[in-house]
Amino acid sequence: MALRQIREIGDEILLKECREVKEVTPRVRELIDDMFETLYEANGVGLAAPQVGVLKRIVIIDCGDDPHVLINPKIVETSGEQTGTEGCLSVPGKAGLVTRPNYAKVVYYDENMEQQELEGTELLARAICHELDHLDGKLYVDLVEGELKDVEELEEEESE
Repeated sequence: MALRQIREIGDEILLKECREVKEVTPRVRELIDDMFETLYEANGVGLAAPQVGVLKRIVIIDCGDDPHVLINPKIVETSGEQTGTEGCLSVPGKAGLVTRPNYAKVVYYDENMEQQELEGTELLARAICHELDHLDGKLYVDLVEGELKDVEELEEEESE
């Protein structure tokens, strides 16, 4: 396993659409392992392959319960609405208010290329939507209501 460099806003790869994964090869497994190591080192909740420079439809999410590996994921259902502060490892030190569905259901393939389904609410639903946007070359900054703020500024506002 190895830490990978997280690509930051301004890097063209973050604006590109990812290709589907046809099979889980040893290189794909290594990528997934590296993504988890990179995610945990950065204290993140989710990471998409393009964020480490790989244009494959792979997302990992760990909201603190069960780590999830989603290969070729597709959102098939959403409902409700939640508005909250959102950040991104590719936009370090910044955060903004984003409205997302409060419930999301996604179908995907696991590391054995077996189709699975994952349902999530609140943080997991937000993470699913956020990470899958990365696979289509979209960043959360385009959804921010108002303006991006420094994370320190937001923490000060919340503690007042």
